Amino acid sequence: QVQLVESGGGLVQAGGSLTLSCVASGSIFSGRAMGWYRQVPGKEREVVASLGGGGTASYADSVKGRFTISRQNEKKALFLQMDSLKPEDTGVYCCNKHSDLKWQWGQGTQVTVSS
Repeated sequence: QVQLVESGGGLVQAGGSLTLSCVASGSIFSGRAMGWYRQVPGKEREVVASLGGGGTASYADSVKGRFTISRQNEKKALFLQMDSLKPEDTGVYCCNKHSDLKWQWGQGTQVTVSS
């Protein structure tokens, strides 16, 4: 059974930075496309960044140029560097496979950006 554990969220002022981390246990990580997702109350969960197994990154238009996704396969870890944060970046951030069939979601990490 795969377990996803996210960390690194917090309260930050607009313009600030955070680095999110996700560690996956119990499954093969290397070579899998992975993504960071944002959940906001009343809205569907959306993917903000994804990283293919070969290293190709993709970003939602709203975060392009501000967020950077990366991974360390040997540690089964996924990261999201978030710079120039905006209040609209607020939400619970989770990681998971970037595919139709996903692992069980972790609890996520709350990011709150104050104006």
